[in-house]
Amino acid sequence: MRLIQCQHQGQVRAALVESDQQVHLLDRDTWTLARRAIEAGRPLADIVEASLTETRLDYPTLIAERHLLPPLTHPDPAHCLVTGTGLTHLGSADTRSAMHAKAQVSEEEMTDSMRMFRLGLEGGKPDAGQPGAQPEWFYKGDGSCVVAPEADIPVPAFAQDAGEEPELAGLYVIADDGTPWRVGHAIGNEFSDHVTERFNYLWLAHSKLRACSFGPELLVGELPEHLEGTSRIVRNGETLWEKPFLTGEANMAHSLANLEHHHFKYAGFRRPGDVHVHFFGTATLSFADGIQTREGDRFEIELPTLGRPLRNPLALERQANEPQIRAL
Repeated sequence: MRLIQCQHQGQVRAALVESDQQVHLLDRDTWTLARRAIEAGRPLADIVEASLTETRLDYPTLIAERHLLPPLTHPDPAHCLVTGTGLTHLGSADTRSAMHAKAQVSEEEMTDSMRMFRLGLEGGKPDAGQPGAQPEWFYKGDGSCVVAPEADIPVPAFAQDAGEEPELAGLYVIADDGTPWRVGHAIGNEFSDHVTERFNYLWLAHSKLRACSFGPELLVGELPEHLEGTSRIVRNGETLWEKPFLTGEANMAHSLANLEHHHFKYAGFRRPGDVHVHFFGTATLSFADGIQTREGDRFEIELPTLGRPLRNPLALERQANEPQIRAL
């Protein structure tokens, strides 16, 4: 089962994807439906079936008119926390053996990033119910930094690079008793400034640029362990760069359960009613192949198991929005 969200008659509404051409409108937004499911102690799929209206919408029209929204949002964006984790993926098949070889160098030769990666290899998939190695973790922002599918991703004037990061994202709602409930998964573009990140890994937080996107569809139910996708950049109607990527637990150094544990172990991340969007990392970047993005380039990230591709054009901010700091 896959869901979208859209603007319909001035309201945020969820819809069940029936085909590439049609969606079936639901009576509420995804957040409300998830809370219904939690309160009723029933699977989200059951609540979706019980919440169908008589209205069906044309899917291509929603896309063309840019009425799509991220598939899970909170009515108050400040109550949506967007975070992620890195150094989680083993890489594509042709680089995996090389990564393992690098992990065998002496401790003195190893970079901090490779130490973190090796921790994941050795302890990122613990036995069920046991915590494993801590992953790298970062904060993106609240719900105001999330860009809708098909909408422009803004590039700050101070950015030195604006590159895609094709990822799997986990989507969660916190119950009234503080229990995190996984609503489902979506395609994500975590989006970063890789020039800044490469200069010094301590600038990782600065490199995140805040803006990101996920969707357009939310997969409800079991996620396959092996997922194959394609990441591409389209410029002036032609494919500038394209590369396959792998994700899912079978292609990761950490289990998803371990990544979830190390995020939600903090009480502050279990605030009742909140939405969490957590990016699970990537191993495929156009930046690694020397690509420099430009105004109007369109990112397209495709994971067929999760529905339609996530597409976002780049829009450059021409002038820095310098904050004016005043003293009281």
